[in-house]
Amino acid sequence: MEQHIDYLIEHFGYFGLIIMLIVGIIGLPIPDEVLLTYVGYNVYHGKLSYIISLICAVLGSVVGISLSYYIGYKFGLPLLKKFGPKINITEEKVNSTQKLFNKIGSPLILIGYFIPGVRHLTAYVAALNKFSFRKFVVYAYLGAILWSYTFITLGRKLGERWDQVGLYVSKYSMYLFLLVIVIVIMVYLYWRKKQQLRNVGKF
Repeated sequence: MEQHIDYLIEHFGYFGLIIMLIVGIIGLPIPDEVLLTYVGYNVYHGKLSYIISLICAVLGSVVGISLSYYIGYKFGLPLLKKFGPKINITEEKVNSTQKLFNKIGSPLILIGYFIPGVRHLTAYVAALNKFSFRKFVVYAYLGAILWSYTFITLGRKLGERWDQVGLYVSKYSMYLFLLVIVIVIMVYLYWRKKQQLRNVGKF
C-alpha cells in the first residue's frame, strides 16, 4: 500500500490523493483510512503540506460522495444491482445500509464515513430515497471534513510509529468511530438546544 501511495505522490502529487479518494468513496476496494493516515505520516516527515493534504482529501471525498449520489439518483437500484457486485456493493449491503438509514436518518451520511462498508453506500441510499441534495451536501461535506481531519491528523501525530498505524486503524477504528459519534451527538444536541432557545426568544 505504501509503495502505491508513494508512487502516486511522486508522480501525480496531491492530484493522486484526490483521485484515490474519489474512486475509493465511489466503491473501489481502497483502504481509505490507511491511505489518509499514511498521508499524515508523510506530512510528519515534511514530504506533504498538512493544510494542502487536508484540502485535497476533503476535495476528493466530496467529489467521490457527490458522484455516488448522482449515480444513485440518476440510474437507481438497477445499475447498482448490475455493476455493484463487481466493486463489492451487493444488494444485501445496500439493504442493510437502508435499514440503518431508516433508523438513524440523515446523520448516517455524516457518521457513515467512519463505518467500514457503509461509507461507500450512504450516498447511493440517500439518492435512492430521494433525499434532498441540499441536505445531503450539509451532512456529506461536513463528514468529509471530519473524516479527513481525523485520519490525516492521526497519521501525523503517530509519526515514527507508522508501523503501528495499520494495527491501530484496524483494531481501534470502532472505538474511534464511537468517539466521533459521541462528539457528533453532543454537537447536534447543543445546536438543537440553541435553536429551541432562539425560537422561544422569538415569542
